[in-house]
Amino acid sequence: MTDEIRTSTRDLEELRERLAVWLGGRVGARASVSEVSRPSENGMSSETLFFTADWGGGGTRCVARLAPAVESVPVFPSYDLRTQFGIMRLAREKAGIPAPRALWYEPDPAHLGTPFLVMEREDGEVPPDVMPYTFGSWLLDAAPADRRRLQDSAVAVLAALHQARFTAEELTPFGPAGLRAHVEAQRAYYEWAHGERRIPLLERAFRWLEPHWPDEPGPDVLCWGDARIGNMVFRDFTPVAVLDWEMAAVGPRELDLSWMIFLHRFFQDLTVAAGFPGMPDFMRRDDVCQKYQELTGYEPRDMDFYEMYAALRHGIVMARVWQRRIHFGEQPAPDDPDDLVLHRATIEELLAG
Repeated sequence: MTDEIRTSTRDLEELRERLAVWLGGRVGARASVSEVSRPSENGMSSETLFFTADWGGGGTRCVARLAPAVESVPVFPSYDLRTQFGIMRLAREKAGIPAPRALWYEPDPAHLGTPFLVMEREDGEVPPDVMPYTFGSWLLDAAPADRRRLQDSAVAVLAALHQARFTAEELTPFGPAGLRAHVEAQRAYYEWAHGERRIPLLERAFRWLEPHWPDEPGPDVLCWGDARIGNMVFRDFTPVAVLDWEMAAVGPRELDLSWMIFLHRFFQDLTVAAGFPGMPDFMRRDDVCQKYQELTGYEPRDMDFYEMYAALRHGIVMARVWQRRIHFGEQPAPDDPDDLVLHRATIEELLAG
């Protein structure tokens, strides 16, 4: 977890030059782009670029997200940046969520070799993924009251999104609604990501779902998808930007809640296994669900099921990321394919009840 995870094979200086040409054509004026950089502590799917753009009148700090090149072994089979561009505007305008201000969407791959979108960049702090914030970070060092304030404000983002009212037309880009459709989409994703090399642990987890299926899944809402604090920018322990909408879907609220809870557990388990205390009092299920109920009046249910499902979903993603690291020679292939799942022990524990 200490090494930078490669997300691209593209040259940054070439990207800077091509961005400047594209921007000039887009704004109809002479434009310049500063040195381009990539984040090193977060982000494992789309390629992310930081730069300052100037087209006469002061610089604008920007973030570009690019669909990954095929040779970079992408995490997901498709990257619908148009839909991501649209949901950021929906979340901002209809749910009052501080999604980044979306500036441009460019569908033509001729400019940078792939479609991309550009949004404004917010200043603030992000809980790091590499190394995980539970090992050592500004969040770990914060006072307990401030950590709780951050936790509650993150849950409030989910509450606001889930309570917002969207039209059927606005929800159409996110595919079929409901838990069953969501699970079937995950099965298809697993087959695409790992069909040539089966992962028995993940297949056991899929088989576990059916006999434990909720009797009555909750009402469907627009879910963020990758709902976790590592996809938020904070100032004074309050979110000022909510990022990474590529996993958005229409389904039960518990999809987002369990993902937020489990992604902390994932980091916490790694930290404890390494011999450090981590943050055991942070993002506990009962605390998160209680706060969510206070904000919405809805009591989350069947959380054992959804925690297993979150662990399974994250297992598919992480095993794909690890396959990419193997592809680039960053680590050897394991003898046991279950070891591609970094949180193998956690899934085995959940399967054992």
